[in-house]
Formats: sequence, structure tokens, C-alpha cells
Amino acid sequence: MRHSRVDWAESPGAAFARWLLPSECLTCQDTIADPAQPLICGVCAARWAGLPEPACARCQHPRLLDLDCRLCAEWPPEFIAARSAVRLDERVREVAHAFKYGGWRRLAPLMARRMAPHLDLLGPGDLVPIPTSRRRRWRRGYNQAEVLAAALAELTGRRVSSSVLTRRSGDSSQVGRTPQERLANLGGAFRGERVMGPVILVDDVFTTGATLVSAATALRTAGVERIAAVTFARAEPPLGAATRRRDTTP
Repeated sequence: MRHSRVDWAESPGAAFARWLLPSECLTCQDTIADPAQPLICGVCAARWAGLPEPACARCQHPRLLDLDCRLCAEWPPEFIAARSAVRLDERVREVAHAFKYGGWRRLAPLMARRMAPHLDLLGPGDLVPIPTSRRRRWRRGYNQAEVLAAALAELTGRRVSSSVLTRRSGDSSQVGRTPQERLANLGGAFRGERVMGPVILVDDVFTTGATLVSAATALRTAGVERIAAVTFARAEPPLGAATRRRDTTP
């Protein structure tokens, strides 16, 4: 099994441009005086909100105290937990879009710093980035999940195991699909490799959980016994969309 560390550093041309020109915050467009500062100013980064409470202890889906969570009820039992650092509001959505589609890989260390505390809560495990298709990697120039995993590894000293999970053929977009359509679209999308010990999946955004569930299912099939996941942001469905009232009948 190959263990890899992805170089998420910017190109020499981008580094020169950063040195030559003052940085501007991607969110508020204010000038960032410190050239070593990431592309989000401290004020805007401080406005990134965590997920609301109370929430499901396993998947972080918001729920009322007397309701059971249905979102993770059918997850593979080996998929023990998923954690996200911030809520996907409009500010965070803009940042996530720039990171994923705009080539702003320099955002990864800042995003990783918000994700790192959740790794401690998930326990030990190699970092396994969600793989993307060859077409998307070629179009974007990188896989955003690998960039995040590398930044997390740099920050925490954990190991990145990219070869544990591979993507089969197929490049159908998930945008605009319902949760059920997303899960069906990803059926058999990944191939897992058995490893000794736990793994932690890494991705940029948790939307419905379909991608993570599909990846966890592939790893479970390969024999991995403990799987968790961490993402930078989490989209929120309406409260109650994936909950059911707890049966208190004796």
C-alpha cells in the first residue's frame, strides 16, 4: 500500500504575484497587510459559524432532543461518525467554491486549522481523501480533498493514505440531485483497499452524506473495521428533515 503526501504549495508564479501585490480578503475584499496571511481576513474567518446544537452525536445533523436521527440510521455500522468544522452559509460557500473551482489551494491551511480539532474527537486513523475522477482532476489541476488531507497531515502529523480508496469510472455531477439520487448515482463509485487500523475520510463539503457513505461502504467491503469522516463545511437541510420522534412506549 502506498502512502503519499500531496504538495499543496502554490506555484512560483502565484508566490511571486502574492509578493508583488497586496492580498485581498476573498469575502470582504479588504486588504490583508500580512503577506503570509491566507486569503481570508481574521474578521471574516471569525464569522465562520460551527454547526448548531443539539445535533446527532454520530452525524452532526441538527435535531430536537426528543427525536431520533434518520440521516445516519442506515449508514454502515463501521462508519462511526462524521464531523464538519463550519456551517455552509453564503460566506463559507464562497470560500469553498474558490478553493474547489478557483484554484485557491492556499486556503487549505486555514481550512485545515478549523478541521483539526474534530480529528481529535474522531480518534486515531490515517487520512483518506475522497478521490475525484480523472476528468475533474485534469480540469481543476488538483483534487481538493487531497489538498485538504495534505494540509491536515502537515498540521497534525497524521499520515495520508491516498491509495486506500480509488474511484471507478464515471463523472456524473451530483449538483441538483436529491439525497436519494445522490446515493444511487454513487453506487459502486469507489473501490476500497483493506488496511490495518482505522481510517478517516477527508472531503471539502458534506452535502447529503452520499459521497461519504458510498466511500465508507467500499472500505467496509474491503474489510476496514472503523471509518470516520471529517469535512470543512456542512450544508444544512431543514431541521426535522431527517429526524423521527423517539418511541418512548415501554
